[in-house]
Amino acid sequence: MAEGILRHAAGDLLEVHSAGSDPAGYVHSKAIAALDEINIDISGHASKHMDTFLDGEITTVITVCGNADQACPAFPGQVNRYHWGFDDPAHAEGSEEEIMEEFRSVRDSIRLVFEAYASGIRENASGETQ
Repeated sequence: MAEGILRHAAGDLLEVHSAGSDPAGYVHSKAIAALDEINIDISGHASKHMDTFLDGEITTVITVCGNADQACPAFPGQVNRYHWGFDDPAHAEGSEEEIMEEFRSVRDSIRLVFEAYASGIRENASGETQ
């Protein structure tokens, strides 16, 4: 969900990739549905391991799950590192609707943070100050 939301918020300014230290191997169907509700299509996304990007030019790493900030390696040339810990909705329990509500809640939290982050990047890029 994080990749889709950040691409939607700042894909015109950033090259966005998502990867994990222990990827599931698929994108959860409820994540796809939750983002579809806000007109973000991640149905073509794939679950990738972070090692996929070790040889790339990564300047910013954002970790979003639990202790992912501790599991994530330093990338060569990396300048910025941020961690915003969100609950993993894939671990939610309850009825189908309760689990879907957890996906929506996490989606909304990620969206709030990433839209603010994208706004700051956009302001810096344009030289605006408040």
